[in-house]
Amino acid sequence: MVLLTEPYLEQLNHWPQTGRHILAQFDDDSIVVYQAYRQSIGRYAHEEQHFGGEFSLSRMSWIKPNFLWMMYRCGWGTKPEQETTLAIRLKRAAFDAILRQAVHSSFIPELYASRTDWQAAVARSDVRLQWDPDHGPGGQKLERRAIQLGLRGQALADYARDWILEICDISDFVAEQRNNVKSLNRLLTPRERTYPVSHAAVADRLGISTCMT
Repeated sequence: MVLLTEPYLEQLNHWPQTGRHILAQFDDDSIVVYQAYRQSIGRYAHEEQHFGGEFSLSRMSWIKPNFLWMMYRCGWGTKPEQETTLAIRLKRAAFDAILRQAVHSSFIPELYASRTDWQAAVARSDVRLQWDPDHGPGGQKLERRAIQLGLRGQALADYARDWILEICDISDFVAEQRNNVKSLNRLLTPRERTYPVSHAAVADRLGISTCMT
C-alpha cells in the first residue's frame, strides 16, 4: 500500500475545526481505515491479507478512518494489545454500504420516533455509529467530532474477507512519527480530506455537518 502522507501542520488548513466530519484518505475506488491489535492478530492480517486466526467474528470490531483518532485510542501503538497498527484499504462501495447501514449507538430523539424504534433499528443493523471528540497528536481534545463504525454479524464477516483490498502493517511508521509529536513541524500524517457522503438522506441520518469551518 502506498499510504500518502503530508506534514501535519499543512493539513490543518484543509480540515474543518468544528462539526461532525469523516476525515479519511480515499480515491475513486477505495478508502483507508485503521485498526490496532495485538501482534498475533496484526501479523496474521498483514501476511494473509484478510482477518482470521485469533480475530473474533463473534464480537463487534470498530474501524476508524481518521488516523489521529486511532493514534489517540491506541496511544501511538503503546497501549497493551494495540501495538500493531493496521491500515486497511477498503472498497469504497463497501464503505458507503457500511454508512447506509449505520445506526447510532445511543438514542437520538431527533432521528428516531421513539426509543423503541431506535432499539428496533439497532436490532436490524450490523453496523454501529459513534461520533466522538477528535484529538490532536498529543491527545488534546478538539471541537471537531470523529466517526468510528462498529461491525458485527454479516457486515463483519464481509469486511474480514470480501471488502478488503489491502492490509498494511504501519507500526514502524507510527513509531517514527510518535517521536515527532513534540516537534509538530516534523510530524507526518496520512493525507486526509473530508469524505463526501453523496446521498443526502444518509448524510442527514448520520449527522454529517455541512459547515466546513
